[in-house]
Amino acid sequence: MRFLKLLIVLLSFSSSVGQTQLRDKLKPSIPEFPKVSLEEARFNKDSIASLITLISNTPPNDFRGLVVIKNNQIVIEEYFNTYWRNSIHDIRSAGKSVTALLLGIALKEGLVQNLEQDIYSFFSKGKYPNLNSDYKRITLQHLMDMASGLDADTDNPMTTGHSVNWIAKDNWRDYILQVPLSSEPGTRFVYADINPLLIASVIEEVSGMSLKDYAIKKLFDPLGIEQVYWYTNASNQTGAAGNLYLSTLDFAKLGVLVVNEGKWGNRQIIDPEYIQRLSNEVFDLTNDNPYSDAYGMLWYKSHRTFGKNKVDYIYASGNGGNLLVVVPKKEMVIALTSSAYGPGVGHNRSYNILGKIFASLE
Repeated sequence: MRFLKLLIVLLSFSSSVGQTQLRDKLKPSIPEFPKVSLEEARFNKDSIASLITLISNTPPNDFRGLVVIKNNQIVIEEYFNTYWRNSIHDIRSAGKSVTALLLGIALKEGLVQNLEQDIYSFFSKGKYPNLNSDYKRITLQHLMDMASGLDADTDNPMTTGHSVNWIAKDNWRDYILQVPLSSEPGTRFVYADINPLLIASVIEEVSGMSLKDYAIKKLFDPLGIEQVYWYTNASNQTGAAGNLYLSTLDFAKLGVLVVNEGKWGNRQIIDPEYIQRLSNEVFDLTNDNPYSDAYGMLWYKSHRTFGKNKVDYIYASGNGGNLLVVVPKKEMVIALTSSAYGPGVGHNRSYNILGKIFASLE
């Protein structure tokens, strides 16, 4: 009997050690992101350990990954429910914030002059005969702030520009360029997928590439992001409102680029002035969004207190609880991936996880 108990203990230990060694092999060191201990990064070790255990043991099993990078060092890198470092995942509408970064690159390259350019000026009437003249009143800035005034609302499928009317088309540009206005541009915040789609259309028109290929060449390759999928239709038009698959670690890399004001190593990929504009608070959301205080530049903004810590941060958000959180003052990035798609549940869990991470800062 004693031998049997000893054998069980040894097998359990062997299994535990084997799993730990496997996890370590699946997370090899990265030269540009050395690992640092929780204590060195000034996190409460016990609080984080309790959080990881809670995530692991709480159903449903649809949380995917958690990465925390502080001062360009990996503090936390954990994966759950069969996912690992190289698993790519649909970050949903957080892709909109990635589109904002790509517009910053287009500005730096001179493909776009400034954010006050009107949308009509980027497209030829000869090439797009149904181009709506109202687009002369809509600027890139309006699109970036979800204030285009177009008859499009994600919460209302009856609107002309709702994605149900164009997402399945082999060429959606012809359709979205004729959507009419329903209000004065710049006056109202109305969340709609058509806005980042139009930004993508501008970048595709001036670069001669799909947004996916432009992103790979100008953003993903320089950051060492090798595994990526971004839905692109038969006309080589990329779904810039979402449909972007990245690993949790690569998701976090995008946040590091923002923390470092557009610089990656010795290369300035996006101008620092543009990165600073991502923090602009154009529309107040305090009465409409339980997780956010403001919106602008396709990024959310929040000023919250967790435990004893007051934190100012901007973040990209995707359905299911996918978050990329950037805390400039602490030079910290938090990436969470989750497939709890549907209303509310995923966002609430990720917000609670985020709160526990912030509260654990010492």
